[in-house]
Formats: sequence, C-alpha cells, structure tokens
Amino acid sequence: MGWAIALHGGAGDIPLTLPTERRVPREAALRHCLQIGVDALKAHKSALDVVELVVRELENNPHFNAGRGSVLTSEGTVEMQAFIMDVETVDSSHFITPENIERLKQAKEANRVQMVGRIGDTPIIGAGTYANNLCAVSATGKGEAIIRGTVARDVAALMEFKGLSLKEAAAYVVEESVPRGNVGLVAVSAKGEVTMPFNTTGMFRACATEDGYSEIEIWPSVQN
Repeated sequence: MGWAIALHGGAGDIPLTLPTERRVPREAALRHCLQIGVDALKAHKSALDVVELVVRELENNPHFNAGRGSVLTSEGTVEMQAFIMDVETVDSSHFITPENIERLKQAKEANRVQMVGRIGDTPIIGAGTYANNLCAVSATGKGEAIIRGTVARDVAALMEFKGLSLKEAAAYVVEESVPRGNVGLVAVSAKGEVTMPFNTTGMFRACATEDGYSEIEIWPSVQN
C-alpha cells in the first residue's frame, strides 16, 4: 500500500474553447500544487499537513474559486467555507480580484448570483467532504445538488456496504445519483487508489501515486 494524492480546482461548464491565457495558468497551478503534495508525501509529512500545504496553495491562487479566487456574494463581499482551515486572518479585500468582480457582474446579469450567507457543500460532512478508514472524498460542482445527493458519504457507503471498489463507487454516485452537469469529485482509498470522475463539461484536477503515476487534466480523458 503506497501513498496517493488527488486535488481539484472545481468542476463545471468549462468550454473546450477555454482561452489559452486562462487554461495554461490553471494547468500550471495544478501541476505546482500537485508537486508540493508529492514532495511532502515523499518527506513523510502527515496526511493532514499535506492537505493543508496543498489547499493553502490553491487558496492563494486567484485562478480557482477558493481563497483569493472566491466567488463574490450578491453584496460584492467574500464568504468562504472550508473543512480544514488554519490561516492568518487578513482583510476581506485581500481575496477580491478583478476577475471575481467581473464574474459577479456577469452572475448578476444572469440572475445566478450567490446570496449573502449561503452555505455550500464544502463544510458539510458527507456532502462535499467525507473520510473514513476506506477512502477520502472531496466533491465539487453545484452545492445544492451535492448536498441533496450526500455525494461524498455515498461513495464511502457503497464501498463499505456494497463492497464496491473506489472507482466503481465514485462512478455510480457521479453517473447515477446526481443529475448530469452538477458534480465532480476526487477520491483516494486506503489502498492508495485514486479516481476523479465528473459529469460536468470539465473539472480542473490532478493526482499522483507512489508508483509514479500522475495526471493533470481539465476535460474528459480515457480514464478518469
């Protein structure tokens, strides 16, 4: 049994025509964050320390909807949610970027803006996040759909009570339990297996295992 790491930068309607100036820095960020995690694992850091190191990098990168890249609320403010969080408190303006402001403008015009006080799936155990002695799961996509589908917990439950493999359980939840266009997830098993299925157009994702396998992708590949 070896180590494994998987991370995502969000799932959604990511067009295949995503401009190079938007695609390349995101791919580079995924590669950078993955390498940080791999180096920490090779240095025998604890799983918690590795997660914190990688998430910190993702949150400090304005290209992802987390930390500095957080989606703004209808009031133009930042309200973040996290399952593991231990960072220095800074003024909320630190997290507002020009791209976020433009996204807020577009969301208001389309009447798809996030309301102040909304709680998404991320901090809800069993919805956006779950871990036990069989696997660890992190979901991404449309929060309400993920919460209704108890996505993360269902993957673990299918492994525990149905005897499904990590890949089988994750694929079933993504393809059968949640409507298409709503969810993606990354998951690792206690055996060092990794899977990253999604039913959206794309999902920024990366993974690596101790045996040397690694993957950095946005759109569907031959094997998720």
